[in-house]
Amino acid sequence: MANPAVIIPIPAKKVRPIRIKRGRMTILTPPETLALLKAARKRSTRDWAMILLAYRHGLRASEVCGIKLADVDLKSGSISIRRLKGSLHTIQPVYQHRGQPLLDETAALRAWLRKRSADGSDYLFLSQKGGKLGRTQFFRNFQMVAESAGLPVEKRHPHVLKHSLASHLIAGNANLALVRQALGHRSINSTMQYVGTSDSQAAEALQKALMGLF
Repeated sequence: MANPAVIIPIPAKKVRPIRIKRGRMTILTPPETLALLKAARKRSTRDWAMILLAYRHGLRASEVCGIKLADVDLKSGSISIRRLKGSLHTIQPVYQHRGQPLLDETAALRAWLRKRSADGSDYLFLSQKGGKLGRTQFFRNFQMVAESAGLPVEKRHPHVLKHSLASHLIAGNANLALVRQALGHRSINSTMQYVGTSDSQAAEALQKALMGLF
C-alpha cells in the first residue's frame, strides 16, 4: 500500500505594508473655483456665502461654521475671523468684486441674510433644522456642490479651498508676509509649504536680480 502523500506546509510570506507617497497639494484652478461657486449659488445662497467666505479667507470647515452674526459688519465691510489650531485671530475686509459677481462677498452675505431665518441663534450659518450648522453637514454640502460642479473626487474636500487661496495669491505674486496674514498663520514656515519653484523660475529670478544690480 502506497504511503499517503505528506503535505508540508509552506510558511506564508510576510507582507510589508505599502507606503503611499504623498503627492502634490491639491488645489482648484481659477476656472474650477468659479465653477464651484456657480454650483453653490445655484444650490442655495447659504452654500454660496459659506464656500465663498471659506475660499476668500482660507477657512477650515469648523471656522466657517463658527462665524457669528456679530463677527460680520457689512457697514464697515469687515469680518472677524477666529481661527483654530493656534492660528491668528484677524479682522479682514469683506470684498466686493464688480468684475466677477461670483466672488462678491458683500452680495453673497446680503443675499443670505435676507433669507436667513431669525431663530435666535448667534451663528451666521444655520442648518435646515435651525441652529448652528455643523462641520459634518458643511462637509457633506461641499461634496454635493463640488460633485455638481464636475470636480474630480480628490478635490471634493473643503480644505482644498485654503490650499487654493494660498496658491492663487502666490501665483499672483503676492508678498509672502501678506499671504501669511491672509491665511492667519503664526509662523511663516506654515506659509512656505505652499511655495514651490522650478529651476528655471529660480534662474530667471536670479538673472533679474543681477541685472538690476549690475
